Amino acid sequence: MKLNHYLHSQLAITFFPIFLGLYFITSIVFLVRIASLTSVITMDFIELFTLYSYVIPQIIFYTMPISFFLSMVITLAKLSSEYELTVITSFGLNPVKILKIFLPITFLVSLLLLVVSLGLIPKTKFLSNQFLDLKKKEANFNIKASEFGQKFGDWLIYISDKNDKVYKDVKLFKTENNKDQFIVSKTAILDNDKGNLSFRLIDGKTFIFDNEEFNQIDYESMYINETINNKSAMFDFQNSFDYWILVLSHDMNFDEFASYVLSSIFPLISLFLIITFGYFNPRYEKNRAVFYSLLAVVSYYVLIKIIGDKILLHAIYIIPIIWIGGTYLLYSRTIQKEY
Repeated sequence: MKLNHYLHSQLAITFFPIFLGLYFITSIVFLVRIASLTSVITMDFIELFTLYSYVIPQIIFYTMPISFFLSMVITLAKLSSEYELTVITSFGLNPVKILKIFLPITFLVSLLLLVVSLGLIPKTKFLSNQFLDLKKKEANFNIKASEFGQKFGDWLIYISDKNDKVYKDVKLFKTENNKDQFIVSKTAILDNDKGNLSFRLIDGKTFIFDNEEFNQIDYESMYINETINNKSAMFDFQNSFDYWILVLSHDMNFDEFASYVLSSIFPLISLFLIITFGYFNPRYEKNRAVFYSLLAVVSYYVLIKIIGDKILLHAIYIIPIIWIGGTYLLYSRTIQKEY
C-alpha cells in the first residue's frame, strides 16, 4: 500500500506541471480563435468568458491523454535513473506488477476522457454554436443612426436615432417581384424571443407600388422577421446520447466518433509502452524516454488519421488491437527479457 501511494504521488508530481503547461498553451490557441470572432461580432468580457468555458472540455480532451502518457513514462524513467525501480524490482515487483498498480488510475482517466469527449464536447459545441448564432443575429440589427446604405436582410434601412433596442423614425425599402415596398415607422423595437430576433414596427405606413398600381397600408404594429442560417438548429439537441444515435444513424461524423474513442483510450492501451520506455538501466543506457514517448504519441495520432478516416467505426477495435499487439511485442522483446 505504501508503494502504491509513493508511485501515485510521484506520478502526480510529474503530471500536474505537464498538464497545466499544455492546458495553458492550448488555452491561448483557443482564446486567439475566440478573440478573432470580435472582428465579426461584438462581445463583452463575460460573453468572452462564456464562450471560453464552452471550449474547456475540448482543451481537456486534447491535453489530458498526452499529458498522462508522458507523465507516466517520465515518472518511471525518473525512478529508473535514480535506481529506485531497480530496488523495487529486487523485492519481487516485476514490470507487470508495476503496471497493475497504475492500471486503475489509467482506466479512470480513459473513462473520464470518454465522458468528456462523447458527453460534454457535443453539448458544449451545440451551446457554442447557439451562442454565436444569437450574436450574429444581433449583429444584423447593429444599425447606426443617420447612415445610408445599411441593410437588414433584404431591406435597405435608415434610422434617425436609437436608444439601446429602440429605434426612431425608421424607413425600410426593398424591391421584390417587380414591386417596390416602402415602410415608415415612428418607432421600432428589437425583440428577442428565446433567440428569435425580429423588428417590431409601431405606428407607421406601408407603401407597395409598381407601374400599374399604388397601395397604402396604415398599421399600429407590424413585425419583420429575418431568417439567418442557424447551424445549431440542424438537430434538436436533447442530450449527447441521443445526439450520437442521431448522427450515426444518418451516417454522419463516423470519423469524429472514432477519433474521440481512440484518443480517450490512448493511455489505457499504451501501458506496455509506458513500461518499455520507463524501464532502463542508467549504467548502460541513456534516458530517451521523452523522445520515444513523443514519437509514440505522433505515431498513434497519425495512425488514427490515416486508418480511421478510411475504415471509420471499424477503427475503434482494429487500431487498439494493432497498437496493443505491437506494443506488447516490443515489450516482450526488450523489458520482459531483462526483468
